[in-house]
Amino acid sequence: MINTTSSGRSKKGWHYWIVVLMAVAMLAGCSNQTTDSGTDGSEVKPMAIKMFAGLYNEIPDMNNDYWKEWERLTNVKLDVEWVPSGDLDTKLDLLLASGDLPEVVAYQNPIRPTLISAIQNGAFWDLTPFLGDFSEYPNLKNNLAPDALRYLSVEGSVYAVPRSRSRIDAGLKIREDWLKQLDIAIPTDFDEYKEALKKIVDADLDGNGKKDTVGLLYINNPPAAFQAGFGVYNPTYTEDGGLMSPSLTPQYVELVEWLRGLYADGLMSKEYAVMKESQAEELFKTNRAASYGRPIWWDHEWEQAMKKSGQPDAKILNLTLKGPHGDDAVGLETGVAGGFYISKKVPEEKVKQLLQYFDQTASEEMTDFAYYGIKDIHYTEQEGQKVLTEQGVKEVNTTSKGAGVLAYAKWGKVISASGDKAFNDAKIKEVENYDEIGKIDHYRVITSEGWRSTWPKYSEEYASMMTKAIVGQIPMEDFKAYVERLNSQPDIQEAYRQMAEAYKQFNEE
Repeated sequence: MINTTSSGRSKKGWHYWIVVLMAVAMLAGCSNQTTDSGTDGSEVKPMAIKMFAGLYNEIPDMNNDYWKEWERLTNVKLDVEWVPSGDLDTKLDLLLASGDLPEVVAYQNPIRPTLISAIQNGAFWDLTPFLGDFSEYPNLKNNLAPDALRYLSVEGSVYAVPRSRSRIDAGLKIREDWLKQLDIAIPTDFDEYKEALKKIVDADLDGNGKKDTVGLLYINNPPAAFQAGFGVYNPTYTEDGGLMSPSLTPQYVELVEWLRGLYADGLMSKEYAVMKESQAEELFKTNRAASYGRPIWWDHEWEQAMKKSGQPDAKILNLTLKGPHGDDAVGLETGVAGGFYISKKVPEEKVKQLLQYFDQTASEEMTDFAYYGIKDIHYTEQEGQKVLTEQGVKEVNTTSKGAGVLAYAKWGKVISASGDKAFNDAKIKEVENYDEIGKIDHYRVITSEGWRSTWPKYSEEYASMMTKAIVGQIPMEDFKAYVERLNSQPDIQEAYRQMAEAYKQFNEE
């Protein structure tokens, strides 16, 4: 301890400073246990990061092997508020309304009206001047999906770095083993698909003696494959050149009518409108449903669950259907599942440090770690393929990828980390043409002031009317008339004109 008494201060100056320097050296020595070395040999204390992010699995133990290694590799200390994915929108809105933002907000929908409004009101840093020519951020420059930062721009400025995910993501799954068991040919269009569901539902393939197998499972909006297949993702314009909302197009009305027929034939759960994603997933994994539109990379894990639930031959196939007008039923993502937004409360110097952290997480090395973890703990090598161990399956999952940008990986949402090489090679072959034939929902990548201020006035009523049409509570003619009435509203027509201009600008950039 440094002597601060009057007698201590009366010692010769040179003696006093030697004592001070020795004490500093001792403190530095003690700090070696909690810091990493800097490039100049000095010790760099881990950067603390407070973050809001989505939870897609069980709440992680941030002291487990995976997260301890992530923090060691990046020299950070994470303090994450993990929010269940189904609650993200509500929680984000509350967070933005409070103004009490953490340092980083990770969120999946870059055009959510409340988020755009917060950006316009100065809640988050404009990252454009920080990023510059990307010379300080080589991984962000070279390892992102095409046009990644365009999807995270507002009024020409970049406000986030991306959560990189594969463009090929969701597949329309069906139980291939059940098709074979009933001698049903693999469906190639929507009529054949519907007939296959009918035969499966009537066959009691779960063996419980009841006609309770669900044909199609989906939550909230119809699967992207259905929307793409019915031409919903084809830009559709009004007579005066406005770009229509996909959900208010004639194609979408046709899709609703088709789903109405599916529901009337008993091929959807009666509770589909109030079902949670976790409930639907459980039905599918326990052999009580035939078809489900969800990410492809879960196929191996779900097949294993099906086998443990009494069906050892369980096998999932992702269908490639043709729609009623020749459209391919494949929906794509943008390669950008939202982004990481930095609160304006963060000092400029720390913004730069955070961007350095995000650049590191966009490296191939950190991406490989995010998908597989630590060798011999989270994965082993089998025939040149990394395969997750039991601990790996538990700790390396969707949630564990939520704290970093990651490099873009074409097959990232196709390959199962728990599947062997043969399984993954077959899965890639199953969907190898998706990137070429699939389509993106254009209303998920553009926005306008008119649309943001207008659609919330109608969205809840629209969702209710659509559900009523599907379950048969109102005649289909009433739903069609309702959609026509919405499309004739002056505010919606003006919003369409603005969206047409936004779409034009997006494609010209």
